Amino acid sequence: MAITLTPAAVKHVTQALEKRGGGIGLRFGVKQSGCSGLAYILDYADEAGPEDISFTQDNNLVVLVKQADLPFVDGTELDYRKEGLNSVFKFNNPNVTDSCGCGESFTTRTQSA
Repeated sequence: MAITLTPAAVKHVTQALEKRGGGIGLRFGVKQSGCSGLAYILDYADEAGPEDISFTQDNNLVVLVKQADLPFVDGTELDYRKEGLNSVFKFNNPNVTDSCGCGESFTTRTQSA
């Protein structure tokens, strides 16, 4: 499968990278956290590492995912939305089987990060 970004997410990340002075894209993964077990990690990426898998988006924007994190996020679509006064990333992850009430963490079929 793949990791994909909606046009709104591509636009937001591209503008943010330009504002910070560069980078190749976005680093996307998971960490152990919260009451359901996993939480998403997002950061800017300046270069790919040996354990990264890359997914190229529009405008040659790259999403990097560590091989160990891929089973938890494979097939995820990242969207960027404005909701009232807030702007947030939304994750459409087909691997999620449950999430906590606060929306900060989630569980997948393969739960061992």
